Amino acid sequence: MSARVGVVGCGIIAKAYVEGSIAFDSFEIVACADLDAESAAVFADVHGLQVETVDELIGDPSIDVVLNLTPPAAHAGVIRAALDAGKHVYTEKPITTTVAEGRGLLAEAERRGLRIGCAPDIFLGAAYEAARELIAQGAIGTPLSATATFLVGGPDSWHPNADVFYQVGGGPMLDIAPYYLTAIASLLGPFRAALGLATTPTPERRFGVGPRAGASFTVDVPTHAVAALQLESGALATLTVSFEAFGQYISGLLVHGSGGSLDLPDANAFGGPIRIRNGDGEWKPVEYASPGPTETRGLGLDEMLTAIREERPHRASGALALHVLETALAALRSAEEGRTVEIGAREPVRPG
Repeated sequence: MSARVGVVGCGIIAKAYVEGSIAFDSFEIVACADLDAESAAVFADVHGLQVETVDELIGDPSIDVVLNLTPPAAHAGVIRAALDAGKHVYTEKPITTTVAEGRGLLAEAERRGLRIGCAPDIFLGAAYEAARELIAQGAIGTPLSATATFLVGGPDSWHPNADVFYQVGGGPMLDIAPYYLTAIASLLGPFRAALGLATTPTPERRFGVGPRAGASFTVDVPTHAVAALQLESGALATLTVSFEAFGQYISGLLVHGSGGSLDLPDANAFGGPIRIRNGDGEWKPVEYASPGPTETRGLGLDEMLTAIREERPHRASGALALHVLETALAALRSAEEGRTVEIGAREPVRPG
């Protein structure tokens, strides 16, 4: 029997989850809620869902899992309420805005025998699974380094509530860096230390769409950041993320080893080409098979529910998300303090 899922937060990403859910047999999205009752009502009407208040949905005994798609500042509160109601939770990233909150929620979930899953789940897709297998087989020798880049102009031009991405819990290091921090941790193992630099070249922004189009708002977080990361394995990684590359979308990952390199696709989307280069210096395509429709938002939730049935750990886990959050915050703290910051919450995280 499939799990009954209720969505809290009816913004732009909710549409992707609901439309993608038809690919999965493990769950069915049946209800939605939002603090904006009108938005929830419209969303429910469009997608054929039951509409409830946030409190009603979380307390609804017919709901098995809460899918938390609220802004980052609300993540911890919704997750805790869902746990208190005896429900599993799958949340958008970041898991919370502070490491302490995240640790507390994971401890509470474990105490109650519940699961917390967290996006992103693209690392579970066929492209990154193929890369993981190649690395495990020694196709590029011993992994030495990874170079990730994700530069965009920010959500101002397409999101009616873009200001939430420029408040505490937002910014490129917490909003888009998790795609590559998660991918690198999955491929190469956990992070040990971070050294970061960060700037805010555009301290004031304007809404490009929605009822506030043209109005300005103040930026409270860095919008361009670079991190140098040390992994437990001894490998090193660099990550550049930005909301300052206006009119651009640049995203990719290179993994270099002692015997070759892998060129991997955008970690913000499923699929894409993989290339490998070994001793002859020529890039060669890597063929891999895609499972098709299940490569979509919701893959991590599906895998979590499968893991619950099989009584095993799930992979897009709260522990991994907390490690990614701590790594991102360590890079930002390093930028503020001008020193290398050790990353401590790494024990539960292992490759794959």
